[in-house]
Amino acid sequence: MKKILVSATIILAIGFTACNSQKTSSNIKKVEKMEISNKEKVIALLKSIETGAQEPVGYINPEKYIQHNLGVEDGLAGFGALLQQLPPNSAKVNTVRAFEDGDFVFTQTDYNFFGPKIGFDIFRFENGKIVEHWDNLQETPANPNPSGNTMINGTTEIKDIDKTEENKTIVKNFVNDILVNGEMDKLVGNFDGDNYIQHNPQIANGLSGLGKALEYMASQGITMKYDKVHKVLGEGNFVLTVSEGSFADTATSFYDLFRVENGKIAEHWDVLETIAPKAEWKNNNGKF
Repeated sequence: MKKILVSATIILAIGFTACNSQKTSSNIKKVEKMEISNKEKVIALLKSIETGAQEPVGYINPEKYIQHNLGVEDGLAGFGALLQQLPPNSAKVNTVRAFEDGDFVFTQTDYNFFGPKIGFDIFRFENGKIVEHWDNLQETPANPNPSGNTMINGTTEIKDIDKTEENKTIVKNFVNDILVNGEMDKLVGNFDGDNYIQHNPQIANGLSGLGKALEYMASQGITMKYDKVHKVLGEGNFVLTVSEGSFADTATSFYDLFRVENGKIAEHWDVLETIAPKAEWKNNNGKF
């Protein structure tokens, strides 16, 4: 009889342990499922503009949300007020590229947001919550550029993660040397001959395409000037710079995304946005 009781006790103990093990495993899986990356949070938040999903709004810190879109009031309330202004079922959001650099996530998105637009967004996180946002938006052109490229097509593969800082330095030096300081003698050294894919809607591929575009602007008296680089963010072979300057004598914010390959700039996407006069700002945080 004792042996039977002992055997029953052992069986019950094993069953109890197995049950607990299954529950623990299940709980771990639930926790893993709940813990998503900051990049995934941003993609979900942007998509919620289209779907109306409420959960992703919880990724924003309700006590601290610094807004740099000058047409939107500060804080979470400002974000909500903007969404309320959207015509019903009009928004479309397709995030084409997403990157993470420390506490920052930056994205490139094809929008229908008060009309078709291409946009870059930058979000800063603290303790897993979004606390700050910058963006740049440009109306989507009707046609591709002279080389047949759109503002968003091209490779999306992130690689060379170990070269992130090296690639950021390459791009930072290029923007400062060429675009800010005008040291055009350094231009050729940044590219692999004419193997350069261009997504600016007005410029063809290659250094030859860039040269022709600059010549045309000069003939029309159009100037493009970069005054200051505010941010350099990157992940692997992709680097984004945020710069302040002017285009056609109008204050402009330049967001440039570069793909670097073998130490050379291989591909470029950009968005230009006119900086509104301060009297029209709906927050006091500044564009940058």
